[in-house]
Amino acid sequence: MSGSGKRSAGLLLFRHTARGLEVLLGHMGGPFFARRDAGAWGVPKGEYEPDETAWDAARREFQEELGLAPPEGEAIALDEVRQTNGKVVTAWAIEADLDPAAMVPGTFRMEWPPKSGQFQEFPELDRVEWLSLERAREVIITAQATFLDRLVEHSG
Repeated sequence: MSGSGKRSAGLLLFRHTARGLEVLLGHMGGPFFARRDAGAWGVPKGEYEPDETAWDAARREFQEELGLAPPEGEAIALDEVRQTNGKVVTAWAIEADLDPAAMVPGTFRMEWPPKSGQFQEFPELDRVEWLSLERAREVIITAQATFLDRLVEHSG
């Protein structure tokens, strides 16, 4: 199944620290990403249907994926990017500070091991961390690095 036509929206939290600008990224859960680092991190986000606005979806998905209320604050539009799978992702940045340890991740079910007939639940995000921009660029899904660039342009 191709990702064409699928739309996703999310929130990129950022904060200013003594070490510089940091962003909150989530590591994708499940067996395919368990041992991967590069390309396995991204903006907390999720898909939405045409009857929901991207903004509403971004806030809902933040709540579903992290189990935490989306922060209030000025939302900086980071526009959209198209990932290699064809999915279009829209994101907003919000300056906020939250404790990753407070996260209660949402889960998904999948057949694992493949063709076993057994289904297991996995967290959508198995961890979230505050990362420096340099570290974030090393591990973020390639297309989503554009969001980091746009955030820097806005913060600059």
